Amino acid sequence: MLLACAGPTPAAAQPQTFEQRGYLDLTLTGYPQEALNDPTQAVGDLLFRHEVTWRKGSLKIDGAFDTRVDTNDMTERRMALTYWDRTIQRPLFAARRLSASWAYKRLTMDVGKQFVRWGKTDILTPTDRFTPRDYLTVVNTDPLAVTAARVAVASSTDSLEVVLTPRMTPSRMPLLDQRWVVLPPLPPGLSIADRGATYPEGPQVGARWNHIGRWLEHSVSVFRGYDHLPALPVSLVPGTGVLEVRREHPRLTSVGGDMAAPLPWVTLKAEAAWLGSDTPGAQELVLYVVQAERQVGEWLFIVGYAGEHVQREPSTFRFSPDRGLARAVVGRAALTIDSTRSLVFESVVRQDGDGTYARAEYSHALGAHWRLTGQAALFRGEDGDYLGQYRRNSFGAVTLRFSY
Repeated sequence: MLLACAGPTPAAAQPQTFEQRGYLDLTLTGYPQEALNDPTQAVGDLLFRHEVTWRKGSLKIDGAFDTRVDTNDMTERRMALTYWDRTIQRPLFAARRLSASWAYKRLTMDVGKQFVRWGKTDILTPTDRFTPRDYLTVVNTDPLAVTAARVAVASSTDSLEVVLTPRMTPSRMPLLDQRWVVLPPLPPGLSIADRGATYPEGPQVGARWNHIGRWLEHSVSVFRGYDHLPALPVSLVPGTGVLEVRREHPRLTSVGGDMAAPLPWVTLKAEAAWLGSDTPGAQELVLYVVQAERQVGEWLFIVGYAGEHVQREPSTFRFSPDRGLARAVVGRAALTIDSTRSLVFESVVRQDGDGTYARAEYSHALGAHWRLTGQAALFRGEDGDYLGQYRRNSFGAVTLRFSY
């Protein structure tokens, strides 16, 4: 803001605007089968999101605030506004975004709670290390904003982006007593207790350079911070038969790159990142994705492969949805029927055939303010596979949205 006030344009000559918008979502989800650790077969979720934007000259301030409740204890009941998103459950009230941005010629600065998205692939984005997610319902994920200072310098062909976050924002993993955590059978006399999380303190930093060429767009990036996906060390409390589980976040260093090549018939994309750590017992691997896109009329087709090369397996349990999608063939087909209707199909098939996930979604706008969306998801596979373990979690869901 101080930089904006010091800009060359007089404050009195700068017009200012204020915009606000939002929506109310009501989602009903039904599961045909009971899970082994969760008999709940119907869940209702209500989300109210209000967004505001204020502009004056080169300065822009964005804010977004959420209020939500549900019927399955995925949301806290604590009457407090959450900013840092360091909660096991979803917060009742949350500042989803609160940031200020300032632009002058080729320079852009963003400060505050914002979304920092890296990478080019759609299926899995190995270089996207600043984007934690809400995985309480594993396949319907919502990105979480991070508090950061971001500076970008861009020309017509090149851009350099540097990001600094003072604190890590963790991903929110499924709750241990609900169906999206499939626990192994325990011997008689043993039980599991959730002991919350230990969050690391300290900053994270990253930089990304992107180049747009005549035939190829590519970028390289580096990241040093913490893994937003938790490790899950388990300890037995002597004499009690209680296994305690606590979320921990190891150090993470990532070096990666991505590319996109628009060819006459298809667009090829690739992305890879080396993920290493100096935390004892943490994993070390390379994640990569190759995919092809093609637009045919109103259809968009995407097919690709997500893979991994493991250099060191973790010594403790770990919540790994990124690795759960690796070693798999993935596909997506999206149809824009008209200005009010759309249809999406997507699937993931593990290369060994032990796990399969398929989803279909239909969305229909009902006038200027209402939209109805229905989706169905199917899981099949073996117990030991990341996707196969959810074979009791096939579901159907309907969302009614009112926008204003």
